[in-house]
Amino acid sequence: MKAILLSGTVALLVTLVLTRWAISQFASWGLGQLIREDGPKTHHVKRGTPTMGGAVIVASTVIGYASAKLVTGELPSRSALLVLFLLVGMSGVGFLDDFIKVRMQRSLGLRSKAKLLGQTVVSLTFAFLALHPALPDGAAAAVSHRLSLTRDVGPALPWVIVMALIWFMVSGTSNATNLIDGLDGLLTGSASMVFAAYVIIGIWQNNHSCGSGGGANGLCYQVASPLDLAAVAAALTGACFGFLWWNASPARIIMGDTGSLALGAAMAGLALLTRTELLLVVLGGLYVAVTGSVMLQVSWFKFTRRTTGVGRRIFRMTPLQHHFELLGWEQVTVVIRFWIVAGVCVAAAMGIFYGDWVASLPPR
Repeated sequence: MKAILLSGTVALLVTLVLTRWAISQFASWGLGQLIREDGPKTHHVKRGTPTMGGAVIVASTVIGYASAKLVTGELPSRSALLVLFLLVGMSGVGFLDDFIKVRMQRSLGLRSKAKLLGQTVVSLTFAFLALHPALPDGAAAAVSHRLSLTRDVGPALPWVIVMALIWFMVSGTSNATNLIDGLDGLLTGSASMVFAAYVIIGIWQNNHSCGSGGGANGLCYQVASPLDLAAVAAALTGACFGFLWWNASPARIIMGDTGSLALGAAMAGLALLTRTELLLVVLGGLYVAVTGSVMLQVSWFKFTRRTTGVGRRIFRMTPLQHHFELLGWEQVTVVIRFWIVAGVCVAAAMGIFYGDWVASLPPR
């Protein structure tokens, strides 16, 4: 618990200080945000706002976690390092995207195929490291071959299918958080809730792990280093909260793809390593809805254009948050209401997680 508190507190404080420095420094370097010409007109005032602020979130998370390990004298676990690998690796892909936008002065950075290639390299490297038995002691793989909602049950899947599922989860979640980014504080605030939920999940799993005496009557979680995963989640929560101080409307800095891709990858990593892959669909219900709006919009437009010759739209604009902006909602209103939706999704997921435990208890 000491490592969890230290990790979150240090990440929060570092982010508060480092973001303030980044605002002025990034502006002096000319790292200003470019805005889509076809986006909501209210977004044009953001042009020139310092971007790539996600680098601060990533750095603060790593510093927070590393500080906790130094103070407690504990070695970092394999599971925690895997999540940090996803965070830093996907942040690198996002950085290239943001850098090209700024350098080439265009609102689109990496081409879609190049971005997907980068995401694939990071996610498959993670998959290989997570599925391979730990060396030299030959400990079990960090990620299960079973697809789980709240605990490691169900049939084991072939190695190739598990690799594909990991790629889909990491790439899909990072793209989902990338889509929802765009309104001041929307991703930062909602991500804080998801990471806070994983702090609770990690602590609960540690207290009821199969190796800690919590496996009475067969009720336990077969998760490697859940308490250390909670420490990483706490660092992410603190970093997001600290960044939100400067990212709230009107944002003085934007996280960019450097942060949005990284946060989504970290969520996927925590879900895979805590063996709650399916639960992430509920925890990140807001991201699922926003991604679904884009998929529906594109599919319906292509279908109507092919069948009637005129492409039609379901929403005024996607991602979904822009649809409500064009309906006349103020940006702050959209953000707060989306936060409420995110909170409801997180509460529902935690209810499912705890409800599964209660339902599995033997009758008294």
